[in-house]
Amino acid sequence: MPAHGHISAVIFGIVIIGAVLLDAFETVVLPRRVTRHFKLTAWFYRRTWIPWRRIAARIKTVSRQQNFLGYFGPLSLILLLGFWATGLIFGFSFIQYGIGGHEQLSGEPLTFGKIIYHSGETFFTLGYGDIVPTSGAARALSVIEAGMGFAFLGVVIGYIPVVYSSFSRREIEISIMDARAGSPPSAAELLVRLAGRSEDPGVEQRILDEVLRHWEVWSAELLESQISYPVLTFFRSQHSNQSWVAALTTMLDVTSLVLTGIEGVHPGQAKLTFAMARHAAVDLAQVVNAQYDPAAPERLPDAEFEALCAVLATVGLNLKSDDAARGKLTKLRSMYEPYVHSTARNLMLTLPAWRHAEKARDNWQAGPWDRLIQAQGLAILGQKPRTPLTGGDLDHF
Repeated sequence: MPAHGHISAVIFGIVIIGAVLLDAFETVVLPRRVTRHFKLTAWFYRRTWIPWRRIAARIKTVSRQQNFLGYFGPLSLILLLGFWATGLIFGFSFIQYGIGGHEQLSGEPLTFGKIIYHSGETFFTLGYGDIVPTSGAARALSVIEAGMGFAFLGVVIGYIPVVYSSFSRREIEISIMDARAGSPPSAAELLVRLAGRSEDPGVEQRILDEVLRHWEVWSAELLESQISYPVLTFFRSQHSNQSWVAALTTMLDVTSLVLTGIEGVHPGQAKLTFAMARHAAVDLAQVVNAQYDPAAPERLPDAEFEALCAVLATVGLNLKSDDAARGKLTKLRSMYEPYVHSTARNLMLTLPAWRHAEKARDNWQAGPWDRLIQAQGLAILGQKPRTPLTGGDLDHF
């Protein structure tokens, strides 16, 4: 039996182990967001992401800053698993220290530091045997801790591949958006590129509905995966001009325009996609602990709205622009823009514009050898080099 003064150590150890196991269960196994005020994983990410973000803010070069931020997601996943393992080792150390019943083969007195060492070698099943449990309770606890070490290894083996599988599915769709909506994406670019695919308005409607239905499913998968595995919110896309926040915002912008009213476009599927995407935007803002910002910048001032209408009109998409339509668009934007803005600010991501003032190359059009190959080919033909491909050149293929 433990001495009276060590009972508190046993209780403290049990509390630590219980808290870590509960947190690991809620993070890895439980497929829903936990609304409890204090959660170990949330505390861990607040204590690690905030200083990481402050360091990144000091990096002036955008590419280097994005590369630095890109390390956080994978690294935090490893650190979180180490955080859980450390908590379990310390929890068992307190219990082992409290119940006593250990013997060191060298005959040296056992200190709490050596009990921590014994707990660590038991947890990771090293089995050196230099510290031996002698009582029944200590032996039983060592067996339990060793079994938990094996279980922890199973969590590591099973958890990481699932997280990366979800990340891969998310990024595949974001990469597909590159040729559909530009890099970075924009609502105007997506609608312009989809317009004119067929002379039959019914075919164009079906193409738009198919795209919107596709992104409705993507939004649902995004919500499910990032609530189940919150660490995914910190995983950044392959290109600095792409992100899950930008893709989600673009689809909300597109569906908002369709719901506002575009001549000849039926809003049926747009309503469903908007509802699912807005659901994802609201819930995922809470996952990253985003805070409402009343001073958020205006994304679509009057001059930009007029320019947007003009861009859409060039491909025969006539957006309603009367007072009623503008009021409806403002209401739709108010349903999601505060959430995506706060999420993007928290994660140091950039929200997409409604339209691009100038044409830019898509990611698929960029390559490290393009200028050399173009210069070599034109030199053979005796022509002067032309400017690199832009997004508008996609129509020539």
